[in-house]
Parts: sequence; structure tokens; C-alpha cells
Amino acid sequence: MILVRNLKLPLDTDERNLTTLAAAALRIPAEDIRSLKIVKKSLDARRKSDIHYLYSAAVETRGKEERILRRSGKNCELYRPFAYEIPVVRDKNRPVIAGFGPAGIFAALVLAEAGARPIVLERGCSVEERKRRVEDFWNGGELCTDGNVQFGEGGAGMFSDGKLGTGTHDARIAWVLEQLHRFGAPESVCYDARPHVGTDVLADVVGNMREHILSLGGEVRTLSKLSGLHLEGGALAAVAVDCAAGSYELPCRELILAIGHSARDTFELLHGLGVPMERKPFSMGVRIEHPQSVVGKSQYGEAWERLPPAEYKLNCRFADGGSAYTFCMCPGGYVVAAASEPGGVVTNGMSLSDRGGKNANSALLVTLDTQDFPGNGVLAGMYWQQEIERRAFDCAGGNYRAPAQTVGDFLAGCASTAPHGVEPTYRPGVTWTDLRTVLPEKICDTIAAALPELTRRMRCFDMPAAVMTAPETRSSSPVRILRGTDLRSTYGGFYPCGEGAGYAGGITSAAVDGIKCAEKIIETLK
Repeated sequence: MILVRNLKLPLDTDERNLTTLAAAALRIPAEDIRSLKIVKKSLDARRKSDIHYLYSAAVETRGKEERILRRSGKNCELYRPFAYEIPVVRDKNRPVIAGFGPAGIFAALVLAEAGARPIVLERGCSVEERKRRVEDFWNGGELCTDGNVQFGEGGAGMFSDGKLGTGTHDARIAWVLEQLHRFGAPESVCYDARPHVGTDVLADVVGNMREHILSLGGEVRTLSKLSGLHLEGGALAAVAVDCAAGSYELPCRELILAIGHSARDTFELLHGLGVPMERKPFSMGVRIEHPQSVVGKSQYGEAWERLPPAEYKLNCRFADGGSAYTFCMCPGGYVVAAASEPGGVVTNGMSLSDRGGKNANSALLVTLDTQDFPGNGVLAGMYWQQEIERRAFDCAGGNYRAPAQTVGDFLAGCASTAPHGVEPTYRPGVTWTDLRTVLPEKICDTIAAALPELTRRMRCFDMPAAVMTAPETRSSSPVRILRGTDLRSTYGGFYPCGEGAGYAGGITSAAVDGIKCAEKIIETLK
């Protein structure tokens, strides 16, 4: 097959016209194209007077490809798709995976496909039960510590937009996207430049992947928390597990630790055991909401109603070395209650697959270096997160309401008392206040400086009616569990993996890290 790049289609143009465009680029008749597969699709909105789609397509043609390529345009080349092969293992030792978020799911999938029959320990509940518990919490019910936005099948990425974009360029990404499509995500995730699934669809994908792993002899033990590591002669021999029926010991020679960025009790356990860890920079801030229509007009101009809900990705740096940026932008989405511990407030953002909500939201985050942390311990950043979350809970009056303030009031230095045109979407509700009573001074000062700077990049960003809801504290892990080039910890030889271990920054990169750890285990089991 031949890859043809930079095929330009105007808005509202049928994609069947790609065949004609590809034929022109290859300088062959359209009838000589036997098949065409979209490989990449992106929206080019750099000039609002000429917004269009750009495609890359893999084309099967009549005739010899080498001869066609010799006379074709510069945007044509042989198509070399990444082929991922999983070897079969024969060792009867079953690897254990702690955590069933993106890293744990894909590690389990690869090991199950290899015939290793992995055992997954997930501290939270099944994705089906998790959805019910989370919805009940958002409607004012009790917080369930084993079924919330952070814990349960699917991990912290479950209640998000299901964004699959990443700054990494690992070839395994293509396989990750193919598997998500295989288990229920739309085919577009395989080729969209900014692929997303949506929380509603992602729940079904996670359930389907679990069932496939089970069908291959794997196990997924929900409501089962890793509570200890047992070594013999310096090597891992077993893990301790806490579950509803009590505690037990599970023989384990190979362990992938994919616990996520919010497993604070597990971080404390590992630190107490002497597992090598270090503090790492991370970010905290707020969720900021604008009307989706305002974002669309700002990004696309008059064409906004003919296009999918607009996205943005903004950042700025300052002379003193400080920086702020937007993260996890959710078009047509909702700000959600993401607490996992009693007495703390955490915000996050999500969208459904249709991105049909009235507001857009994103995290507005301030980069924090380790010297910013109060205290010097390895877990100082984690305890700082916890302190801010508890302060937010108290400031908002309890019941998991979140502190909120309009951008106009924040910049004017006065507390908000009511919305000014943008209704916050956070459930179970917000308490209007001054966010400077909740967030550290550095975060507030940097956000105040960033708002006008980011408006230079998207003119509506500092609109006075926009709402900021706090705090967004769980953007990434505040610690890194150290590992060597073999991906193993020097403590017992387990595999620290994914976002919680400090080696990934989203669904896709975490999935790839899970695959890499699974590959290392497969090497030992051959």
C-alpha cells in the first residue's frame, strides 16, 4: 500500500472525495485505486478564512507500487504500518498486576494474549458498579472510598474525556488505539489527530477488555488492595492482599505496580518498606469553564457551528521561571467531583462522547518544582495536595461542594457571591468564595499573571464571567518510584509502572508503559 499525505478537504465535503484526491497525488486514474483507508485526520484552523481538514490515507492500487511512486508527488511513500506481535509464554508462574487503570489494563491484555494468565488486583469496584457509585456521589450521596473518580476499574482516566492524545511517539501507540477500537471505541480514535472516546463509551470499552482478559484465563479481583510485599533473599516471593473476606498472601514472582497517582496509602506503604522513591515536580490549580459557544467562536470564527466542539491547548512562561498551562481540556464537558478520601475536595473534568455540554472546561495548572513543596520528605508533595483538598472542603462548607470564583472577581481581588452568566457544572454544587483562601499564594499569583497572557492566545480566556472551581490537585503523581533500565525496582525486582509511578502522563502513555513492563515479564517467562 501507498501512504498519501496532505489530502485537503473543505468543510462539509464527503470523504469519498479522498479517492479522487489520492489518485491525483499518485497521478493515476481514480478507478485504479482499489481501496483507501484513513490513517490520520486533522483540522487545520490556522486561517479562519480557510478552515479545512487534512488527511493521510493508505491506498491500495492496481499496478506496481514502485512504478507509481516514481512518478507521484512528494507526499507519497510506501505505507509501513506498525505490526505488534506478542510471543507465547510457557512458564506457569502467573504475574500479578496491582491496578486496573490504563497501565494495568494494557499490561494485563498483553500478558493474557501471551498466555501468562495474569492476576489483577484492583482496590476499587467493577466499572459497572463504579459508575453507579460515582453518579450517586455527584447527586449528593456518600463518597465511596472503593468506587470513585480515582479508584475502580478503568482508573483515574475512566472519568475524563477519554482523551488519547500524547506527546510521546512510541510505535506501540498505534496498537493501543487499535485495541481501544477493537473493544468498542469508535474507529476514528485510530486516525483522528486528537482522538477521544468519551466517558460513556470508555466504560463499555473497559468492561469489554476485562471480559476478554478473563476469557484468556486471566483474573481481575476487584475490591482487592495490595497491602504488603514479601521478599525472600531480596527477591519478591508474595504480595499481601486486603479484601472484603479478610487478608491473604498471594505467591508472586513478577509484579507490575500500576497503582495510579492517588493511591496515597500505598505510597506510604512503599516508602515505609524502603522502596527507592523521589519527589517529582507536578502541577496544581483550578478547573476553568467557558461557554462552549464562546470558545468555538474564538477558535473558528463564523465556521464554529459547522465544526466539532472547539478545543484549545495553551501555555505561558514568565521571566522568573514560573509557568502555567491548560491540561485535559474537555469540550462540551463537565467539571466533576473527584475526591477519593473523606473530608477533601478534588476537581477534574470529563466529556461524554458527543461533547454536547453547554460549557467547555480545562485544568488551568501551575508548574510546581520540588523546592516549592512545604517540607522535605519524599511524600511532601502528596501531603501538600491533601492539605489543600481538606482546606477546600472546609472553605466550601463540607458535603463535597467545591470553592468557586469568577475570573473577573479573582482578578479584581474580591470574593464571588454568584455566577455572572456562566453556570458552573460541578456537582454536588459550588460555594462562591475567594480562591486565595484555598490555594497557595504561588498558585494564585501565577494564575493571575497567566490569565491575560493566555488570552493573547485565545481571546476569550479571561472573560470576567468564566468560572474557576478549585482545587485541581491530581493532574499527575507527586512522587516517582525509581526503576532501572530494565524497568525494575531494586527493591524486590517489581515493575513500577504508569502515571502513579511517575512514568506517564495520560491514558495513552500509561498504556504504553504497561505494555513495556509486560514485555519485560514475557522475556523472563519464555
